[in-house]
Amino acid sequence: MTTDATVRPPPSGTTGSDFARLSRKIADAGLLGRRPGYYTVRITVVAVLYVGGWAAVALLGDTWWTLAVAGFLALVFGQVALLAHDAAHRQVFRRRRGSEASGRIACAGVGMSYGWWQDKHTRHHANPNHEELDPDLEPDLLVWSQDQARAAKGLPRLIGRWQAFLFFPLLTLEGFNLHVSSARALANRSLKHRRLDGALLLTSVALYLAVLFWLLPPGMAIAFLVVHQCLFGVYLGSLFAPNHKGMPILTGEDRPDFLRRQVLTSRNVRGGWFTDIALGGLNHQIEHHLFPSMPSPNLRKARTIVRRYCEDLGVEYVETGLIASYRLALTSLHRAGAPIRHPSLPA
Repeated sequence: MTTDATVRPPPSGTTGSDFARLSRKIADAGLLGRRPGYYTVRITVVAVLYVGGWAAVALLGDTWWTLAVAGFLALVFGQVALLAHDAAHRQVFRRRRGSEASGRIACAGVGMSYGWWQDKHTRHHANPNHEELDPDLEPDLLVWSQDQARAAKGLPRLIGRWQAFLFFPLLTLEGFNLHVSSARALANRSLKHRRLDGALLLTSVALYLAVLFWLLPPGMAIAFLVVHQCLFGVYLGSLFAPNHKGMPILTGEDRPDFLRRQVLTSRNVRGGWFTDIALGGLNHQIEHHLFPSMPSPNLRKARTIVRRYCEDLGVEYVETGLIASYRLALTSLHRAGAPIRHPSLPA
């Protein structure tokens, strides 16, 4: 496993590799180079919006209009999380030190452990949609396959029955789950820099609560926290749900080559510049999984090359609209829960 969230694909000089030939095409197009100007502007804009949101809370003070600012800051927190994602993949800085520093700052800005998320996301990239190896397919509250549904007990079994209908309501808890999971991870002694992560997480949460209860009356501060964290969770979950849910799930010894492992388990979302901003480039999920360190503004250009190359190879390249991607994800969840609704369903 690598020490950052960038999974190392096979080297571009590998003779005869399908990915090697694609990698050379992408490199020749100049799409792997850094984009310092783009990230300077993007980081500046997000930082201004972040500070501006909290300034608006201070200026509005004791009024329920601050709940509108809570909704605005939920979107800003999502954008900060996307910047942490890009930094961890070394899309922003080529060197590890700059990537880790910026990633930790961004994660602290939303109350998340960089080390915990980095380890989890690295394992996901190495084995996307693999039932036993992808941590994003662990049956926590939801079941992702019918085999998991048959083995489910307790809360996953209760929720799994109608999980497709409960998916978006449950996303309101995702913001809180990130904080709790980050705190739990600090007990793992194998987590690198866990003391630093712990200090940053504690400072972040303490400042967040202190600012809220200093600027707002207790009842309003609690209402702000609930609205902000719930909408943050919905936005964050909505960013990642279209990417792999509803795509083929690998099990056991299923180990296609690198190119097919990434392409066949990922789905792109069609859209223009607004989609790129709202989803942080994750709408080009196939290209991102093939070239994790590629700066997000280059993914759209890479899409044309990758799609044509997959067509030439006969590798299925899936791309849908945003609403269709959610429909496919929810359909997959409903199908996965079928053994709970119908215990006699044959394996």
